Amino acid sequence: MTRLFTTLLALGLLSFYSGCTPSTPQGPPSNEANPPTWAEQVVWYQIFVDRFRNGDPNNDPTLGELRQFDSRTPDSWSITDWGTDWYAADAWMEDIESPWFHAKLQYRRYGGDLQGVLDQIPYLDSLGITAVYFNPLNDAPSMHKFDARNWRHIDVHFGPDPDGDRQLIKQENPADPTTWQWTAADKLFLQVVEALHTRGIRVIVDYSFNHTGRQFWAFQDVLEKGKDSPYAGWYAIDTWDDPATEENEFSYLGWAGISTLPEIRKEILDPERPFPHQGNLAEEAVRNHIFAVARRWLDPNGDGDPSDGIDGYRLDVAAEIPFGFWREFRQEVRAVNPEAYLVGEIWWKDWPYELMAPEPFMGNAGFDAIMNYRWYRNARRLVGRDPSHLNGYRYAHEWVGLNDGGRPEHARVM
Repeated sequence: MTRLFTTLLALGLLSFYSGCTPSTPQGPPSNEANPPTWAEQVVWYQIFVDRFRNGDPNNDPTLGELRQFDSRTPDSWSITDWGTDWYAADAWMEDIESPWFHAKLQYRRYGGDLQGVLDQIPYLDSLGITAVYFNPLNDAPSMHKFDARNWRHIDVHFGPDPDGDRQLIKQENPADPTTWQWTAADKLFLQVVEALHTRGIRVIVDYSFNHTGRQFWAFQDVLEKGKDSPYAGWYAIDTWDDPATEENEFSYLGWAGISTLPEIRKEILDPERPFPHQGNLAEEAVRNHIFAVARRWLDPNGDGDPSDGIDGYRLDVAAEIPFGFWREFRQEVRAVNPEAYLVGEIWWKDWPYELMAPEPFMGNAGFDAIMNYRWYRNARRLVGRDPSHLNGYRYAHEWVGLNDGGRPEHARVM
């Protein structure tokens, strides 16, 4: 009787758990949804080019160009010497009207460039790295490069001929990819890619398609022509200027409220909820422009063989762009290089308390992976400056935590 009861109970539990599983077989993900196998065992090395190495002092930024970043840049400004104490103020910082040291750091330039990267590739190889993640390389006035002037070219100061590159760029129609040329900075970057590939080192590049800089060519056209600009629909404009009034009523959405980072307009299908959203970038022309930029670096000579191009993209503030765009972007990228790696910056749901769940962004939703800030946050607390984290009491308790796969009532595989 006891054996019969046990058997019936086991069958009942099995039936219950079977009923809890999805009715449609899940099966393995499609090849398009799978991350590339090469990304499973890579050793990453991150390069912020301006801070890496100054291989060519002749292309260093000038005071006049820094004033394109901020017109308040003082006359005393100069390139920061390599090897100086990061936390020591430059002499010219005394002439910047800000009490905040980190605000003054935005003006600092070290003159790092792609020649410096090329010179140090033997050193990088000696470290045993197998992939390089470049912070944004696109032409931009800031040191971080998230305020793009354009997405299609490498920053002119990362290459050997800034003035010549500017003249070449002026000859293009930025909206027409057939007119795009290869600047000296672009060509030098492709040399870097080739040299890294020769040593078995992959390359991905950072982009933010959520916003541009105010100096971005399309936004400049909007500033000049207002509603009559063919790019008026590209940006999230709140109000247009009324020429009948003395006041300039023009206003727009800037990422995180930052006016130097005007946001690309989005079509949101579920506005009642916080991001991530269903929807897309609102203008097809914007999407096509981004796809053209992505293809340009994946297969530079356009011969159908992506071996001369980069190996993927790291996409900034990815959660703030609707899923529809990322699905299309993934299809475009994988059509050029089926082994391309796409990693999204999926970060805070509620800063600084709760990080977003990564699962909705994976596979055909857009990405092969997300930036693993969960690991980074704990590592930084351990070795950084947070005295409250992993103190003696907390460390002892976290160290002995029991890693369990689920609660007792969860289904098990024996």
